[in-house]
Amino acid sequence: MERTIGKGNFAVVKLATHVATKTKVAIKIVDKTQLDEDNLKKIYREIEIMKLLRHPHIIRLYQVMQSERMLYLVMEYASGGEIFDHLVAHGRMNEREARKKFRQIVSAVAYCHSHSIVHRDLKAENLLLDANLSIKIADFGFSNFFTPDSTLKTWCGSPPYAAPELFEGVEYDAPKVDVWSLGVVLYVLVCGALPFDGSTLQSLRNRVLAGKYRVPFYMSR
Repeated sequence: MERTIGKGNFAVVKLATHVATKTKVAIKIVDKTQLDEDNLKKIYREIEIMKLLRHPHIIRLYQVMQSERMLYLVMEYASGGEIFDHLVAHGRMNEREARKKFRQIVSAVAYCHSHSIVHRDLKAENLLLDANLSIKIADFGFSNFFTPDSTLKTWCGSPPYAAPELFEGVEYDAPKVDVWSLGVVLYVLVCGALPFDGSTLQSLRNRVLAGKYRVPFYMSR
């Protein structure tokens, strides 16, 4: 293992190199002893879902290893980092580039939905870039299975990307919350800023429920 490339409350992500192939991989290391029963179930569900996903624009889970205390997830490494950091460094994308990236994101989300999987945490920080600057959707920690005739009720994701029904605290149609987040992501790519923001969660909620956002002068109609 070479260096730490990410850190969360109960996990750390390390960059490593496969000895035989020299391939760079990201290893998510989870301390199971720090997780309560609900979070442990959540991490195992994330693993179950990632094992099912095979798409060019979704981070691949290669292998899972565990000891009595630790869990190791060996995953594809996206060397280009987060879209969020790319936007901070380079500014907003032109519409042609944003369209290309967004098409990749939508194809991956549509693939998930076709396999009855909802991501529920689509945001710029969870959209990674590989060495060719192609999209790789990551972090399926809030993902879940759904059926067409049922709804979900757990609040998930980041408030600026959250759909109105989440703020209203009602049960929701799972794919639709991803679709709302996709709209926010597209705005972020083209504008380099969030469509809905607020100094407090309440003010953010009010703006989301009102559907009020600014259309910049440089955006095509």
